[in-house]
Formats: sequence, structure tokens, C-alpha cells
Amino acid sequence: MLGSVGLTLLLGLLINMTGCSSRGSAPVYTRNTTQSPSKGVEQSPVRRKSSLTYYLVQPGDTLYSIAWRHYLEYELLAAWNGIRGTDYQIFPGQRLRLKPPVTRQRKASAGQAVEGRLSTDGKQQTTLAKRSATPLRPAKANSRQQTAPARPTQQRKSKKSIKLDWAWPTKGRVVRTFSASDQNRKGIWIGGHPGQAIAAAEAGKVVYAGGGLVGYGNLIIIKHDQQFLSAYGYNRKLLVKEGDKLAKGDIVAHMGTPNSGGQPVLHFEIRKQGKPVNPLPLLPRK
Repeated sequence: MLGSVGLTLLLGLLINMTGCSSRGSAPVYTRNTTQSPSKGVEQSPVRRKSSLTYYLVQPGDTLYSIAWRHYLEYELLAAWNGIRGTDYQIFPGQRLRLKPPVTRQRKASAGQAVEGRLSTDGKQQTTLAKRSATPLRPAKANSRQQTAPARPTQQRKSKKSIKLDWAWPTKGRVVRTFSASDQNRKGIWIGGHPGQAIAAAEAGKVVYAGGGLVGYGNLIIIKHDQQFLSAYGYNRKLLVKEGDKLAKGDIVAHMGTPNSGGQPVLHFEIRKQGKPVNPLPLLPRK
């Protein structure tokens, strides 16, 4: 066994060795494993279908921009909120429903489902059995209980409109492609130079022109028919306003750069009934 003096010397030696080791080693940092985007590359915000039930209209919003932001078909959004007319006028402070309203029939079905789950004792089961044994009578037509179709027959027929003949909105190389599985790539990027002309890819009406949609910069949305909308983002200057009617090839903006800087690009997007689609198969081959 070591004496008290030997034990003291041993402990001192160990302390000195530990101090030398600490002075010679590099400091340890916790490294963030999440890679940040490369400099000059704009990362579009993750855009998913909204889980909200209501949205409060802000200054500068249009029905089309709200439907675009929440991946909804603008006609359905208008129908859910009782908005009629071709202009779909809304006002700041207005509360819009982003989901279809619950009808009486849906409430009744939900109530019956709950009643069935709660029927655990004999009395409730007997009541349900009597109800099921009672012959059903033909239900009388009740206009209050019947729900109106989402779209009238005439509108459904109008959706079979003439085939659109898309054109490239600007000259340049595609530097980012569309991806159905990537929420950040719901359009394509076309490279160019600052101030390059941006044209309408097909005839239509401007339904949004502004910078209120986060992740798009100065944006233009054009309605082409009852199904298709196209969008043109990251513009340096907008040359059209809401309500303008355009022919295919009309110049609508000048190319700019994403908010984070980098090379000038056009963010070009096409949506069919509110859903993003790949623009490349619709555009002519170069």
C-alpha cells in the first residue's frame, strides 16, 4: 500500500498530466449538421397546402393570390365564401374560409357515427336495432338539406376550353427544374440577364401584380382560362397591373434576381385547378 506521502505525489502527477493534455488539445464545438444554402441561391419557402381553416385578408391581397398561397382553386375558394361575380372582390379584414363548410348532411353522418360508437349497453343497442328494423320511407326532396354542386354544369363544360398554346416566357437556359416531390421546386427557373424582357406565355388577364407573396419577389399571376394560371416571379420591374388583358407574347416585366441575390432568373410556374404542374412538357421544344 502507498503511504500518505506517496499518494500525495501520485495525485499531483496526475493533475499536472491532465492540465498539459487540456492545454494541447483543440476546443470542441457543437457543429450544426444542417447545411445552409449556398451563397447567391434563393431557397423558396416550403409551400404546402394550408392546414388553416380561415384566413384574414390583408391589404394588397386578391382572391387569386390567396388561392395561390394556399394551393386552392380560386373558384372553390370563392364558392366557399359566397363571393360572386367575375371580379371576386374582397376587402382587408375580411375572413375567408379555406376549407369547405360543413353541411347538415355531414353533421348528421358524423352524429350517427358517434352514436354507433357510444352504443355499448343493451338499451342503446336495442334502440339501434329497432331503428334498423323500421322500414325506410322514400325521403322527400328538401332543398335545404341538398347541397349545391361545387361547380355548375355550365362551368364544368367551360373547363373544356380551347387548348392553350404555351410559349416560353423568356430566352435562356433552365437552371432549375420542376419536382413534384420537392415543395421548394413547384416551378422552373430560367436564367438570363438583368432587365431581360419577360413575356406572357399565353393570352390571359392579370389577376395579381405585386410583391406580397413571400418567396416570389415581384410577382405577376395571369389567368388564362377556367383551369390554368401562370406566374412570373423575381422581376426587377412590373409593366402590367391587375385587370390588364394580355395577348401571348406581351411584355409584362423585366427580369430581376432572387431576394438573396445571385444570377438573374425568372421563376415560372403553371397551375391547373390550383395544383402546380411541370411547365416543360407544355412548352415547345427549343
